Amino acid sequence: MRCMNRNLFLLALCQGLFLTNNVTFIAINGLVGLALAPEAWMATLPVTAYVVGGALSTMPVARLQARWGRQRSFQLGLLVAALTATACAFAVSARAFWPLVAATLAAGFYNANASLYRFAGPELAAPAFKERAISLVLAGGIVGAFIGPNLASATRTLLPEPFVGAYVALVGVALLSLVAMSFIRFPAHRPPLPGANGGRPLAELARQPVFVVAAIASALGYGVMNLLMAATPIAMQQCQHPFSSAALVLEWHVLGMFVPSFFTGHLIRRFGVLPVMAVGVGLLGTCVAVALSGVELMQFLVALLVLGVGWNFLYVGGTTLFTQAYRPEERNRAQGALDFCVFSTMAVTSFASGALITTQGWQWLNLGSIVPIAVIAGALLWLAARQRALARAAA
Repeated sequence: MRCMNRNLFLLALCQGLFLTNNVTFIAINGLVGLALAPEAWMATLPVTAYVVGGALSTMPVARLQARWGRQRSFQLGLLVAALTATACAFAVSARAFWPLVAATLAAGFYNANASLYRFAGPELAAPAFKERAISLVLAGGIVGAFIGPNLASATRTLLPEPFVGAYVALVGVALLSLVAMSFIRFPAHRPPLPGANGGRPLAELARQPVFVVAAIASALGYGVMNLLMAATPIAMQQCQHPFSSAALVLEWHVLGMFVPSFFTGHLIRRFGVLPVMAVGVGLLGTCVAVALSGVELMQFLVALLVLGVGWNFLYVGGTTLFTQAYRPEERNRAQGALDFCVFSTMAVTSFASGALITTQGWQWLNLGSIVPIAVIAGALLWLAARQRALARAAA
């Protein structure tokens, strides 16, 4: 048990360092893009490229994990993170917008790799504790909540060109995570034998109601969060708030994303996964209401804090629900498909975030997010009704 706890702790640390990378990217890439892009509406293209790179990498990463196992695949992702952060630093030093976009696109391989940390967590724990293992790994994001915004703020003017120092610091973050990853003891990996039964085809897996609803909730929940989070630094700059205030808001937002992970697994075990996800939908709606009420610092802070908590309930709940949709031999295929849905949605919302915030403004951005929130709510209601009908039929 002690080794298991150590392994989960180290994986949670790697998750925290991964979120340090992501939060720093969110905090600076939109602003760097705004300074370097040929047109203002292209400001979030570096953020979008990071997500698109993740989407393009999901299935290759799934195949790589099936062949090499968790650890070697994760280590390769961290090497890519260090190399692409270096490339970003050189691109910004040269004030070259498109090389920056290319570097963040390549960094998406790390994004796709590290997004599977949450699925690796339950493999390091007993089956009865899978919800808590998912939550514990995601709780590592608290490290990113503190380090990410403060790293971006502290290194903003470290080198002559703004934010180059932040990219250099991310090289160190990736290398530290690589060291931590090397000490984790994953279950022994057995590559699939030629001709071995790989389980049901993806088309059959994707027809399951739990697959559909978990994918909708995870993808659209992440999409709404990404839409509003990526736009926040630009929106706050438009409202004349200093960068330090934007960093503070992002810090509280990421705390909202990951502090609940300490008890989300317990809530799911006690009340069920669908009720917890429904609360997450309600919190996303609350975020929109607060954001529409004004543009003072406190309204940004509260809206983004609530947004983070809502995302946590939906993402932990969606991940837990999704584990019911596949067998062990199907995990890489199924998990790759889910993350492809998530990253594809994030890619759309990352691009839409920059285009909408620079052309339509903060208010219309929030109003538009009501549509995906309503779709998630409808999907949860449909699955709950279907499960009640099946329970009555079985009684």
